[in-house]
Amino acid sequence: MIALSVAAVLAIFVVYTALAGNGVANLTPSTVAGHTGVVSLVGKVVGRPQGNAYHGGGLRFRLKDIDRGTTSPRVPVVYHGAVPDQFKTGADLVVQGNLRNGVFVAKRGSMITKCPDHYAPAKSSKT
Repeated sequence: MIALSVAAVLAIFVVYTALAGNGVANLTPSTVAGHTGVVSLVGKVVGRPQGNAYHGGGLRFRLKDIDRGTTSPRVPVVYHGAVPDQFKTGADLVVQGNLRNGVFVAKRGSMITKCPDHYAPAKSSKT
């Protein structure tokens, strides 16, 4: 009886966290068009970033889909706030914000870089 109760509580917790989550959709540059409200934009930095994340018009750069070649749409991004050390052209990153007049305006301090090494398959010990 106790084991069933614990299992039921865990199942409810899993369902709740899956549904409640953070409530923010994860989108790519090719799927962000037409979405309103705050979303997470996941992409690869292309071109040369310009501006300053701490002053004036902010840091400006473009994102494209991570796994698509040169045919992927590019979305211009404006960002203010702390910039991770790994930020550079070619970096995979996530920013939260919303699309305004074709430009993704990121929330201050929402930039997170993704490390591709952490997502690569483990190397085989059989060499």
